[in-house]
Amino acid sequence: MLSSYPLWWLALPVLLLPVWWHRQKRQRLKAEPLATARFLPSAAPEQLRVWQWRDRLLLLVRCLMLVALIAWLAASIFPWRGDTVLLDAGADQAWAGQQIAAAGMGAAQRIELPPNGLQWLRQHERDWRPSARLLIVARADQVAMPARVPQFSHQVELRTKPPATAAIAAPPTEHHIVQAGAQEQGTAWRSLFAAFNRAGDGANRYTLAAEPNANTELIVWESAAAPPANWRAPHWWIAAPTGFPELANASTLNINGIVLKYADTPRGRLWTSDALPPRDADTARALHEAWRQLSPAPAPAYPMPSQSLAAARSALPAITDAKPVAWLALALLALFLLERILTHARRN
Repeated sequence: MLSSYPLWWLALPVLLLPVWWHRQKRQRLKAEPLATARFLPSAAPEQLRVWQWRDRLLLLVRCLMLVALIAWLAASIFPWRGDTVLLDAGADQAWAGQQIAAAGMGAAQRIELPPNGLQWLRQHERDWRPSARLLIVARADQVAMPARVPQFSHQVELRTKPPATAAIAAPPTEHHIVQAGAQEQGTAWRSLFAAFNRAGDGANRYTLAAEPNANTELIVWESAAAPPANWRAPHWWIAAPTGFPELANASTLNINGIVLKYADTPRGRLWTSDALPPRDADTARALHEAWRQLSPAPAPAYPMPSQSLAAARSALPAITDAKPVAWLALALLALFLLERILTHARRN
């Protein structure tokens, strides 16, 4: 928790003060009847204290007023941060120090840049004072370019380090495949996944296994019998659908010239087609293209270059969560007026 304003709820014991004010000590004299007290020594009367509540409506209003005050303080955000540097923990420290010194932010507070730094900054921007300056120092791949230019109520300077010019080839993505069942078509399946390995410039690598594990993405089932009940995988390729009654009401999808039937089950999504396994190179190529379209890889985020974002306070939309704070302030004002009226009525 970066701010301490929710800690205002720890002030709830203050409600004991009006309770203590509104209790009344009523004194009663305890005396014994005598015919005459002339010859008795003088003594102070004995007092008995009795607790009794008074002005219960006023007590309730004062307690509600204190609760509303604490809630308003807990929901309100008072700017308390000054000049701040949001620093990427993985950035080169020497380069980051040069950028901070060049921006004149050497004495500014430094905090670690959280994931989705621009979105996080937009949500917590009310923590900073109006005169505060913000500097983001990060690697280029840590700050993604948003669809629109972000607008802040403070001046935000972004300094990102571009990646090295000499790019290192990324290792191929591993895909764990289970080939199980009768395996009459085992050679055809192995040839298919060997072709998948060579497709796409070797960006993917398909590894065959006999049993599934936590990393299994696809199970190829050739047998007409049902598979073991504990087998799970995101996708199944079914060559003989007789062992899967869920495929009786399967949906049909025609993609890239191949008719696919699929059904979602607790063990994973089941796929079947007359083209499984492919019997020629053209069918295998069409199946690869269809599978690639059904499982698109996420597009890499475009890194945001270094730039300075001027303050655009007038262009910012209203704060969405400011309405409850306003209602609490109005409720606090109404309770204060009611408390003053009841106090005046009690005195008169």
